[in-house]
Amino acid sequence: MACRVPCRFPRCSCMGIDWSLVQMLIVGVFALAMIIGSVLHAMAGDLPDPSKTPGVINPKLTQALVCSKSFRTGPYRHVTPAMHKQIYALYGLTPNKAPCPCEDDHLISIELGGSNDNRNRWPQSYISKPWNAHIKDKLEGRLHRLVCAKKLTLQEAQQAISSNWIEAYQKFIGDATP
Repeated sequence: MACRVPCRFPRCSCMGIDWSLVQMLIVGVFALAMIIGSVLHAMAGDLPDPSKTPGVINPKLTQALVCSKSFRTGPYRHVTPAMHKQIYALYGLTPNKAPCPCEDDHLISIELGGSNDNRNRWPQSYISKPWNAHIKDKLEGRLHRLVCAKKLTLQEAQQAISSNWIEAYQKFIGDATP
């Protein structure tokens, strides 16, 4: 039986398939997968997108200062409501819609010499499982104690938490998952 459908693709059959439609469908599925992938990467509770949140330090917050008995983060924490809005918009999230509720979290915490710069913050979920803002807080406390005990330099702690805080958690706290 001769094929009446002109075919632009190798090995096409005469089943009347509109191959341009199939091609568009494949491209659409691929585009959807890319969108979902970027949204999942940016979801709070996971690792931040390194192109948006690489981590930035405050050079005024030295190891001696953050380990002093009188050190408190309050005087160094300055994030305005406008800055909060910018971070949520950057990640395409709304504070009170899933995957939030979130914390506008410092990737490198203030107690580890982190900056308030937008490149050091991202919306991190309080409720995602197993990784969330409460779990990262435990890591920040552990790293701060190690830095102040001089078992880790401040720069080593900053590098560990900013490169992959989940791997840092597993290394310094020891649990594969919390």
